[in-house]
Amino acid sequence: MKDQAELLRTRMKQNEHTPPAKTIAIASGKGGVGKSNFSINFALKLIEQKKRVLLIDLDIGMGNVDILLGLTPKYSFVDLFKEELEFNEIIEPGPNSLSYIAGGSGLSQIFQLDDEKFSYFQRQFADLTGIYDYILFDMGAGATNDSLNFISAAHEAFVVTTPEPTSITDGYAMIKHLVKKNPKLPIKVLVNRSLSNENAQQTFNRLQMVVKRFLHVDIESLGTIPDDRAVLKAVNQQLPFVIDQPGSKASKSLDQIVRKYLNGQVQMGQADSFMSKLKRLVFVR
Repeated sequence: MKDQAELLRTRMKQNEHTPPAKTIAIASGKGGVGKSNFSINFALKLIEQKKRVLLIDLDIGMGNVDILLGLTPKYSFVDLFKEELEFNEIIEPGPNSLSYIAGGSGLSQIFQLDDEKFSYFQRQFADLTGIYDYILFDMGAGATNDSLNFISAAHEAFVVTTPEPTSITDGYAMIKHLVKKNPKLPIKVLVNRSLSNENAQQTFNRLQMVVKRFLHVDIESLGTIPDDRAVLKAVNQQLPFVIDQPGSKASKSLDQIVRKYLNGQVQMGQADSFMSKLKRLVFVR
């Protein structure tokens, strides 16, 4: 059987002329809002729609994508630099054709790269953009200058919040940081664990009103996922809820979110290069 690296090399040759992958940074103002769980299940729903997806856990030292999947990765994103490995060596196979890269630990300033390391990262990442349709970055909770640079370079950002007042406040703080870093960054908000559709709409409306009033930008609703015990059951089983509980309210809601999201997508050009924006942000003087 072909190993993961060989399969990726084959894909590279087959997809040399395909449009580059769209990059999505998934962030939150604080931890505990279900961001990583959403990232995994969103990726799997994209795959159901025949999309090729890579999920990269960038919550270095605190990442839990592999734990939520119930898998033990051989390598992590940190090994790209510490062991000088290539992306095709650190990508792990997940369920239902999901590709993922674990976060790892031991690299405290992962985004503060010198010219040589950044060039290495740039070359490696360029190979991925022809293999996948979507590359999702599961960012660590909160905002640092390094992580904000990375999120701001993505084609768009998803901010995950819940109806809790503190979560809304922290979500606004994250959006404020992102707008300051890149005012043109498209931002979508996912309301997780809503008690009802009305509760979710009220949450988004509150956030949208404050963002518009004080930051003078528009944000878009990605959708809502209801508070559902099926999600907790799946987490305890270390399985994505769209696989463990496909008929649950949460799974059905996420299916609607992904279908709506894909229907609203437009073709991107090379001008939207993730790496070119990241380089400008990282090496700004």
